[in-house]
Amino acid sequence: MTDSDKPTPLQSRASGPLTGKVRVPGDKSISHRALILGALAVGETRISGLLEGEDVLNTAKSMQALGARVERTGDFAWRVNGVGVAGFAEPRAPLDFGNSGTGCRLVMGAVAGCPISAVFDGDASLRSRPMRRILDPLEKMGAKVVSGGEGGRLPLTVQGARDPLPITYKTPVASAQIKSAVLLAGLAAPGTTTVIETEASRDHTELMLKHFGADITSAQEGQHGRRITLVGQPELHGATVVVPADPSSAAFPVVAALIVEGSDVVLSDVMTNPLRTGLFTTLREMGASIEESEVRGDAGEPMAQLRVRASKLRGVEVPPERAPSMIDEYLVLAVAASFAEGTTIMRGLQELRVKESDRLEATADMLRVNGVKVEVSGDDLIVEGRGHVPGGGTVATHMDHRIAMSALVMGCASDQPVTVDDTAFIATSFPDFIPMMRSLGAEFS
Repeated sequence: MTDSDKPTPLQSRASGPLTGKVRVPGDKSISHRALILGALAVGETRISGLLEGEDVLNTAKSMQALGARVERTGDFAWRVNGVGVAGFAEPRAPLDFGNSGTGCRLVMGAVAGCPISAVFDGDASLRSRPMRRILDPLEKMGAKVVSGGEGGRLPLTVQGARDPLPITYKTPVASAQIKSAVLLAGLAAPGTTTVIETEASRDHTELMLKHFGADITSAQEGQHGRRITLVGQPELHGATVVVPADPSSAAFPVVAALIVEGSDVVLSDVMTNPLRTGLFTTLREMGASIEESEVRGDAGEPMAQLRVRASKLRGVEVPPERAPSMIDEYLVLAVAASFAEGTTIMRGLQELRVKESDRLEATADMLRVNGVKVEVSGDDLIVEGRGHVPGGGTVATHMDHRIAMSALVMGCASDQPVTVDDTAFIATSFPDFIPMMRSLGAEFS
């Protein structure tokens, strides 16, 4: 084992009030999509506020390998000169996405509409994650999986379609990644590609496609679903994209401020897209003080300044239809629920089982080892809040950045310190998480 491979454990202990104003990193979902659509556009795209974590940087490298010109022009500022729809060149080496399922799956969709072959690979965690749900619709559009692991696992080789077919596809689960892969492949297909969702997932791809000049519409389908229709073979034009602050990253200082007595924290430019703010809705139902101001928008994405103050939280029931709007935030919501008074029931969390780890079981383990009573019942998570957390445990992160950050947030207010076994993977999404939390007053050592 080399020094760079050694685990980097960290301990979090109860601190004084957290105070200050910060801007968390740019939204990862928007950052990935800005790079990919910039590469598929004609002309120059300028991106500011880009998240410069490992996941997004791997997407930038893959766009370069596919023939786009991608360069960093300053802090969080990037320029992309695209190759046009279906214009990707065949890469000379495997596309390595590290830990990023989003980058990998979206680029699979973009490559599926091009007459090229590309090898997709990643780290041990990404290699263990299923890709078949993405590959099934792409194969219906004419792409082929030439080689790959069992169940469509990485590394695998995708042969893009020479003449991609438009399809109408009903997603088996609410997944922005499946929807986005189909729409990105559909850019190269003649006619109309339609995606039908019974539960609406994040709409970042639709909003950004429109921003880059695509003819795309979205209409309600049933009670909670959407029907998205894309006219193929557009000429996307380069655009300017201001990346809002990531609500999934903001979730950690938000919850920390709520559970540490006396805290008063301001977060600037946080995305407030309603399909991403299920956590804030739930926390407010629990009694959280979260105030919005300075509301504005860019590329169809709303953003606002959030002021968060320490609050007495109560247990609530979170309905399953809210899951798509907060799927990455349940881990840190479970931390908030641990400090609440009463039982919090989070329903319909099956998607947590196919993330960087089995996040449902890993979240329960994180709570149990720190003295919280928790139960996994089917795909539901039930947390018995007692107003405080004993702490004192060591959390196994399973190479998952969100488990590491959630556990560190827990330690900010627990009776005894909380230790995480490895913080190295935090860099995949939030490189400055530890120094930023320390700047607010968190005690990590």
